Amino acid sequence: MNNRALVIGAGIAGIQVSLDIANSGYEVILVEKEPSIGGHMAQLSETFPTLDCSQCIMTPRTVEVGHHENIRLYTYSEVETLIRDEQTGEFTAHIRRHAAYVDWNLCTGCGVCQEKCPFKVESLFERGIGPRKVVYTLSPQAVPNKPVIDAANCRYLQSKWDIESGRAPALDKSGNPAKPKCGACAKFCPTGAILWDQQDQVIEEKVGAVVVATGYDLFPMARLPEYGGGHIPDVIDGLAFERLLAASGPTAGKVLRPSDGKPPKEVVFVQCSGSRDPERGVPYCSKICCMYTAKQAILYKHRVHDGQAYVFYIDVRSGGKGYEEFLNRAQEEDGVVYLRGKVSKLFRDGDKIIVKGADTLSNRTVEISADMVVLATAILPRVSNSQVAKMLGLAVDEVAGGFLTSLNEELEPLSSHIPGIWLAGTVLGPKDIPETVAQASGAAAKVLSTFMRRQNSS
Repeated sequence: MNNRALVIGAGIAGIQVSLDIANSGYEVILVEKEPSIGGHMAQLSETFPTLDCSQCIMTPRTVEVGHHENIRLYTYSEVETLIRDEQTGEFTAHIRRHAAYVDWNLCTGCGVCQEKCPFKVESLFERGIGPRKVVYTLSPQAVPNKPVIDAANCRYLQSKWDIESGRAPALDKSGNPAKPKCGACAKFCPTGAILWDQQDQVIEEKVGAVVVATGYDLFPMARLPEYGGGHIPDVIDGLAFERLLAASGPTAGKVLRPSDGKPPKEVVFVQCSGSRDPERGVPYCSKICCMYTAKQAILYKHRVHDGQAYVFYIDVRSGGKGYEEFLNRAQEEDGVVYLRGKVSKLFRDGDKIIVKGADTLSNRTVEISADMVVLATAILPRVSNSQVAKMLGLAVDEVAGGFLTSLNEELEPLSSHIPGIWLAGTVLGPKDIPETVAQASGAAAKVLSTFMRRQNSS
């Protein structure tokens, strides 16, 4: 029997699962669709309630994954098919490794290609508040620290394909074969690692167990027009604010308004932006928003000492060790003003954002002239969850918005409805980092138990 594990998703859950299994002597196939591992935790500045540096506590684990002899890492890759043999219980996975147009075996990660690339586009990793080059790595701490070329925005590849398909003239004005434009990265690469003709690869792997840890998405701000989402530049979501706070972010840790680069003196945080709203958003609580909003308000005060933070909330949910004390610290030590009530609307007035809401404790309306608004948007299941569920035959909780469901939420919270497939992390629903890591180790224990049982019976 094949005692190798396939882990789908390399956020903190997938990383923890992989390390637990690999450190027990079994081989792990770890698949991540992004160019590097770390998931959303790689985007965070600090973590609550300890305010530990996110990269400081995660980077040793990502580096260990990248160098572990028992972990075969496929980044920039996706599982296309997964077929289970009903007789043996073994799975056959077909993994598509997307073309990076860079030979990672030759690439040394020197960064010259990124430095010389003349074109920039909006960075999804920076949540739209900072650019990246067309040749890029997600972050300075990326594992693997190898760049990929964004083909959709690469001038050379697009012009090359236009010439090959006949959409552009094959000859120049002198009658010579036309050459694609740009190509600066290839000209300056010291190892010749740029491969313009690189193709996707489909790799087959056979495994004996699968752990799905594909993580979460955030509620799109464009679906909150009453909060200025999508059309007021200084209204951002919580993950974008994390990038402003992060030392590796676009502002090197300085809290600056996206519109004009000035430090905001008044910031309004709006909790439950899309959460607990069955009519316009999702019906469930996103669980972590109360805590990360308090964290962000504290860190904002640490960056902008003369600034003022306001938090609009429905009620505060702080179920965790040290969480209530952390919230009290935000209010008592850092002077964060909490207003119990919903924001009815906000709009731009010159370079200010007028936030209108209610304070139900004092039974009065509130109007704040803010410099920036941060929305604690709802946590959603990955857009690809339905596709993954269909491919693997997993059950989806449509009532809870599309998160995957376990075999038994009380007694088998990590087991799926398919033997040999386990679930971990926010693929099951919103949760914080400690709970995610605990679930990941639990899923790893289930896999190891299965492998040992097979060995003892053979």
